[in-house]
Amino acid sequence: MIVVMNMRRTEAQRDAILLRLQAIGLRGQEIEGVARTVIAVLGNVYPELRDELSTMKGVDEVLRISKPYKLASREVHQDDTIVTLPYGVNVGGKRPVMIAGPCAIETEEQLWAAAKGVRDGGAHILRGGAFKPRSSPYSFQGLGVPGLKMLRNAGDRLGMPVITELLSVRDVDVVAQYADVLQIGARNTQNFVLLEEAAKTGKPIMLKRAIAGTIEEWLLAAEYILNAGNSQVFLCERGIRTFETATRNTLDLNAIALVKRLSHLPVVCDPSHGTGKWYLVRPLCMASLAVGADGLMVEVHPSPDHALSDGAQSLTPGNFASLMHEASMLATAVGRPFAPVPPPVAQPVA
Repeated sequence: MIVVMNMRRTEAQRDAILLRLQAIGLRGQEIEGVARTVIAVLGNVYPELRDELSTMKGVDEVLRISKPYKLASREVHQDDTIVTLPYGVNVGGKRPVMIAGPCAIETEEQLWAAAKGVRDGGAHILRGGAFKPRSSPYSFQGLGVPGLKMLRNAGDRLGMPVITELLSVRDVDVVAQYADVLQIGARNTQNFVLLEEAAKTGKPIMLKRAIAGTIEEWLLAAEYILNAGNSQVFLCERGIRTFETATRNTLDLNAIALVKRLSHLPVVCDPSHGTGKWYLVRPLCMASLAVGADGLMVEVHPSPDHALSDGAQSLTPGNFASLMHEASMLATAVGRPFAPVPPPVAQPVA
């Protein structure tokens, strides 16, 4: 942080700033220029300090020169983070992964058909919602713990890590018991208590971007998880709310490329929620890979016409297989082929 002093500042005003910095454990280094004097603030600067110093006498402006998200920034962590999952699956690095499965777990038969379809099609991680955040209280809310057990069983039978959404602090322990990855959805991106409690489980966490969240707010949310001691974090761009109503959300491909530059955390993309239309999922998957996404997350249902949640944006297993074929060719063409899919487990779990 840099404090730019007014040309008419007095020594007493300068000293007041230096004393204030000293009082809160920071150090001010004065730098004399031809026309201006600035004070470089050294130490662990908290965000509110900028506003505080701006009100002090003799100050023209206060400029932030480092990112407010210290742990998530490449300024302090140059190398890409690799998130390690069971069955030899990694998120991050040079090879993207595919996360796929139904939006909501409805029945064992529905889940198994979707899970087997995405496994055969080349998916690495199985997704499925057991607790569903819905805009209407009358919509299907998920099966809860029975759904978690179904998801765990399907993942173990197929040799796939599983990811599911965590909605509430009250569910942290039970979701962590069954899931390999905890998903923090768009509605909870800035639920900071939930982020900290999820981090304490030690489980990998996928953090979605808030419905109308800025990139800085998104990375600051990740900072809560990292600051709680959990380094196994990856991000998910899922579209943001704009004035446009032709699609469910506006998928921000800028964010993928920019966050890859700003942060060391892996970034995956969810074109299903980003578009809300199944026929737009394929082209947006291709575009996401082209701009550097570390993975894709798509919704797959054996019968989208009868889905209890998000059927309009869900692919059939057949469409998913076609997507993987085309996406794999593109990924190879841009020098980032998909990670190999682990072989099936030898002995399926009953």
